[in-house]
Amino acid sequence: MKYIGAHVSITGGVENAPLNAASIGANTFALFTKNQRQWVAKPLTDENINKFKANCDKYGFDRSLLLPHDSYLINLGHPEEEALTKSRNAFLDEMQRCEQLGLKRLNFHPGSHLKQIDIESCLLRIAESINITLAKTKEVIAVIENTAGQGSNLGNDFEHLRFIIDHIDDQSRVGVCIDTCHTFTAGYDLKTQDGYEKTWADFDRIVGFEYLKGIHLNDSKKELGTRVDRHESIGKGFIGMEFFERFMSDNRFDNIPVILETPDESIWKEEIALLRSLSK
Repeated sequence: MKYIGAHVSITGGVENAPLNAASIGANTFALFTKNQRQWVAKPLTDENINKFKANCDKYGFDRSLLLPHDSYLINLGHPEEEALTKSRNAFLDEMQRCEQLGLKRLNFHPGSHLKQIDIESCLLRIAESINITLAKTKEVIAVIENTAGQGSNLGNDFEHLRFIIDHIDDQSRVGVCIDTCHTFTAGYDLKTQDGYEKTWADFDRIVGFEYLKGIHLNDSKKELGTRVDRHESIGKGFIGMEFFERFMSDNRFDNIPVILETPDESIWKEEIALLRSLSK
């Protein structure tokens, strides 16, 4: 079964996210558990937590199959110690919020070297950041998102993801989220039939499907290998509709959260319906 949703708003409180997801015909969703533009946010109240759980139950959302996202401010590979500590503290807070809400996955961008340290040193910092956080929390899986490789961002190569996983103490609590736009502009050809098969074969060989805990399903405004992160609506970008037809018929992507981050939220309901119509 395909679980398809979008990254929905929490305006008015996290408890509104399930309502917003239900309104677009989703059976999963992504959310921020706090304002993603702030380092520190007020704690979740018991009312927030209880209403969120009740609304998930009311609308039939399995909290273990939701995919919250951390703040974009966080850089777990930051080369400067003060900023690294700030990011680690914020990441721990994000994981603890997930624990409070009964969520089992936290999606995050791995980090950036900012051209101040080498790639391996940055990847080791990211792994250390994850290990520190996992040791202080329970159950929530740290879900590393691949990137387009824009600027000094790491995670654009499947080998980066594998390197991080290899340095995680408890590998039962680490996974990956593959963003299709990021994958394409990082240089993996998802557009053609041969490219599609090779990309996922490479992913399975290098990372392993057992670590796949989520998909961000987006088309791309930019061409293959441009390393630019610009999402496009389903079938309207350089990846194209044939990819989405293949994806929706591919049972390797059943039973994980598949999240739209396409730019026009006014058509999310139509995009979800379109994707469901492609399932065979």
